Amino acid sequence: MKDRRDLEAGGPRRKAEIFTAALDLLGGLGYDALTIEGVAQRSGVNKTTIYRWWPSKSELLRDALLHSHLLQFELADTGSLHGDLNALAERVLALLDDEHRRAVIEAALVGAVRHQAMRGLVVSFLDDRLGRHQPVFERAVARGELPPEADPAPLVDAMAGALWLRILVRRGEVTGTYTRDLIGLLMEGVTRTAQTPGEPAP
Repeated sequence: MKDRRDLEAGGPRRKAEIFTAALDLLGGLGYDALTIEGVAQRSGVNKTTIYRWWPSKSELLRDALLHSHLLQFELADTGSLHGDLNALAERVLALLDDEHRRAVIEAALVGAVRHQAMRGLVVSFLDDRLGRHQPVFERAVARGELPPEADPAPLVDAMAGALWLRILVRRGEVTGTYTRDLIGLLMEGVTRTAQTPGEPAP
């Protein structure tokens, strides 16, 4: 029980240290080489303590991805869906522009392709982020920019997927023109979705 009491005494700070160590190792080594023992050594927390809280590395990584400050950002409220999407794109780009955060995201995506456990973690992370982005679309519905039944998931997937592909796969630069064109295409689709059945496009 001593290890458990030690971790509880450390509170959020100790958890943050463990999450930071786990994501550092994920970005540096990848999912395959990451171990609880390595996290313990890097964080300075006894491995038996970590195992009591997280019996496997996948469970630890799930909490690290969901709760670490590393991949979090605040949503903007610009007064329009177009502005909110642009602000969201800027925040995603800021994450990917940071070498360490980009390495963590790349390792998570690669792991998701190769391992079912990691795939579940990434899906949980994406679902969590979609939930956090929900206010953007609730405001859009209230302004009449989206119909109440609109599903925001394809919109978020399309934007994030395009940015990830551009940066992580193509290794291309994301210019203001690229972002503007991307959001323009998305807004065109949103406009069509928002039209009432039978209403002709302008």
